[in-house]
Amino acid sequence: MCLWGGETYGKFIAKSFLELIERRIGKICINLGYVNAGVDVFATDRQVARMALGAGVTVLQLIGAYNVSNQFYTVHPRRNDRFLKPSTLLQAIYRDVDFAEFNFNKHNLHRLFTLSLGRFDTVVSELQQAWLARMRLLLSKIDGKVVLLWFEDHTPDDVSPPEDGKDPWFVTRGMIQELRPIVTDLVEVTASPSSCALGTAGMVFSPMDTPVAQQLLRPVAHQEVAVELLESLKKLIK
Repeated sequence: MCLWGGETYGKFIAKSFLELIERRIGKICINLGYVNAGVDVFATDRQVARMALGAGVTVLQLIGAYNVSNQFYTVHPRRNDRFLKPSTLLQAIYRDVDFAEFNFNKHNLHRLFTLSLGRFDTVVSELQQAWLARMRLLLSKIDGKVVLLWFEDHTPDDVSPPEDGKDPWFVTRGMIQELRPIVTDLVEVTASPSSCALGTAGMVFSPMDTPVAQQLLRPVAHQEVAVELLESLKKLIK
């Protein structure tokens, strides 16, 4: 069973890495990838824990720390990328912001980042702590082998500001290492420069979806992660 993220979901990809693995390993792979998902949507879902009981291995693709409810703002319980409301604490810190203009977390955070790095660092620290707490909650509900998967075009050491748009926002190597003792394995895959240079070649999408497709990893990158993840799964699945 594999959870999270647009890459897991395989948007615009004819054969996602999970489909490639299913063919090679000869086991059924359940894809629970969810575009724009946060930790909340899975940590609060009772069915996820029940499904994990029947899975030989659960793979969790690491996703950003911004789509999670925290002491500064609340996200939609199902569509975690939606910004619902700020807390009184966030309103007190950012008195110069009208939060009514925001519908999405990224839009909100972009604005806060441009106003004040000092205040923004306080928000980021809270998001990181909330993400870790919710990840631990989710992992405590999964009774079985768990593999954390980093699948991006950069390493966890490359922490970029929001203006660069690199997901998963605010997740660092240090945060991943805090989770490492309570999971079975960690697979880290950085898409090769050659796969990233292919543009949208091999992807399936309409002209209107071109801007979104350009932000996603390519089919060749999915082949790369399938190879690496398969090595881990072979050791864990009897």
